[in-house]
Order: sequence, then structure tokens, then C-alpha cells
Amino acid sequence: MTGMNAPRLCLHRRKFLTTLAGGPLLLSSCVSSKTELSRLGIPGLFKGRVVSVEHPGSILGGAYQAEPVREMIRRGMVGLTGAGDWQAAWRLFFEPGDVVGIKLNPVGYPHVASAPEVVREIIASLTAIGIKPQDIVCYDRYRAQFLNAGFDKWLPEKVRWTHAAEDYETWQQGIEGYDPDHYMELPLVLPGQDPASLTARRSFAARFITRDVNKLINLCLLKDHQSAGITMALKNLSHGLVNNVNRSHATNTMNSCNSFIPASVSIPVIRNKTVLNIMDGIKGLYHGGPGARPEFVWEHKKMYFATDPVAMDHVGWRVIDEKRLAVGMKKLVEDTPDAFSHFTHRQPEHVEIAGALGLGVFDWAKIDRREIRLA
Repeated sequence: MTGMNAPRLCLHRRKFLTTLAGGPLLLSSCVSSKTELSRLGIPGLFKGRVVSVEHPGSILGGAYQAEPVREMIRRGMVGLTGAGDWQAAWRLFFEPGDVVGIKLNPVGYPHVASAPEVVREIIASLTAIGIKPQDIVCYDRYRAQFLNAGFDKWLPEKVRWTHAAEDYETWQQGIEGYDPDHYMELPLVLPGQDPASLTARRSFAARFITRDVNKLINLCLLKDHQSAGITMALKNLSHGLVNNVNRSHATNTMNSCNSFIPASVSIPVIRNKTVLNIMDGIKGLYHGGPGARPEFVWEHKKMYFATDPVAMDHVGWRVIDEKRLAVGMKKLVEDTPDAFSHFTHRQPEHVEIAGALGLGVFDWAKIDRREIRLA
């Protein structure tokens, strides 16, 4: 991969920030990298731009409709890039010889998870511009969850899939499936662990992103999350591509997603290889996440396209809040625990902090929001 022989670089960031709740936050992290900077990397070619595409026929009777999904993705890519046609739009990011990863999300299965109609159309778009099927790699962190969602059963022939670990477990500090040369070190450990232990303080990037692919499509979902507030573009990267993530939300009161998520996405190998974010909002989840209960699922019938994950997540955050208010609930930052969401304070402010670290545009007035409605 490009830059894999470059010298090791350690970046230190100390930022005193203020959370949305008004409390001080010390974010101190060290990241290691052997990758070169990329003009395509986060925040990408179209910093601050978010395109939404709505199609009322995208889901009927609870089932995704392949043809409307195809049209949404093609129009969304043209809307994002301004290219003359959908193939030219894809060629701005990918070329023959690339090995392209697609980060899926099975956590809310069967109610809100990566949909075959969406994934297949992304794959078809890549192959249409000359990417070989065997050079496309679909991924989620846990093999068991990938298989439980049935992702392996509907991938096109020759398209590969992989994982970083077998299944969820509490400590999540095993190094198999991860790359010791690429990590984020944050002085935060699980209760009972030694704060001086490097294993406890570090989160290593998956070998999938460091060695298997040179570009990544971040296929995220429009979802609520009990501790992080939302789980969209940023969190799909942070908690899907590194180990030792439980320390970010170890208990209902020990919640540090506002630090952990931006620090993880700042790992250069993740930041530089993530070139495109597509959010499937055809179905959304507005409460009780990340696992999806059907009573909190709604048909939003939109997809979102961006190279900037911060701008995308700010747009998605507002969509979730609007839905919550429409059903008589409080906004995410005002919410209190209930039977389905147990954390004392949610932390969607991780999106604003990511913006402060240069991962994208958070300022609502500076986000270039473009809306497309299809028949």
C-alpha cells in the first residue's frame, strides 16, 4: 500500500474543549502512522458538502426496492461531485487497481442494518468503472455478527469479505486481526485495569484497513446510540475499525465517546483511506440504539452522500432530533435514561469535537446542504 514504508510518525494533540453540557474535556491522544497524506482522505474532496436524496418508493411494505435505490445512489454521487454522469462521479474516487473496502454495519439486524440492495449497487458502481470484484472487500469488525446478518450470503461472486475479531467480548484487547504499527493511545482504561499498561491505553487499527485495502467506503446508518448519541459516519469508523473500544463507554456513567471517537478517526491510516461516506437513511432508528427495536424504527426514505463525516453526522444528528421531537421525545442532549436507553448523558458532541480537530465542518451555517427529491 502507498506509504507503508514511510517512517513512523507520532502526533500529539492536547485540546481543552467544552462539551455541549458545559463541562470541560481534556482530549489527549497519540496516534501512530506509516501512511502518507491523501487528498482524498477525510474531510475529502468536498469538505462541508452533504447531499440527501429522497425517493418515496425506496421502501415498500418494509422491503428495500432495488431500482429506486440504484437511482438514489447514482443521483447522489452526481449531486455530491458535480460530475457529468454517475460513472464519472465514481471515477473521482476510484480507479482500476484500487482495492476498495466497504465498511458494513450489522448491529441493528434485522431491523436497521446494511441492506443488500444498497451494498450490491455500490459494488455494481465500482465494477462498472473497472474495479475487479476480487478487489472489493466487505468488512465488519466481528465475524459472528457479519454471518448472523447474512452478509456473506448475498455478496456478488468473487467479492471478498473479512473481519478483525470473532465476536464481541468485554476486554477487546486481543491483537490478532489488528496492526501494532497503527494505533491511538488515549489515557483511558477500563475499570480495574492499570492506566500505565499500553495494552489497556491503546486501540489498534484493524489489519483490514492497514493492509488489505487502499481506499474505504464508509457505509453507515441513520441511528441513535445510547452513549454516543448517534452512530453514523464517525462512529462507524471509530468503533468498527479499532479494538479496545469498551473503554469509551464502560458503564452508564463512565462515558467518553466524545474523546474516543474523534481520536480514533484521527488515526492517519483511517483518516487517509476513508474517501467516501454513504449513509443509508431509508430506514432510521431514533431511540434505544445501537441495537434496533422495531418500535423506534421509521422509514425516512433518504440516503446521504459526503466525503466529510462531520458535516454528514451533524445533518444526521438534526434528522434524529427532529424525529424525536415529532414523536414527543426530547432532543438527544436533553434526554434522560429510560427502559431502552440507559446512559446518564449521551454524547453527540463527539461530532463537534471531531470538527474542532479538523476532521470536517460542524458549523451549520457553513455546511453546503443539497437536497434531491426523486419521483
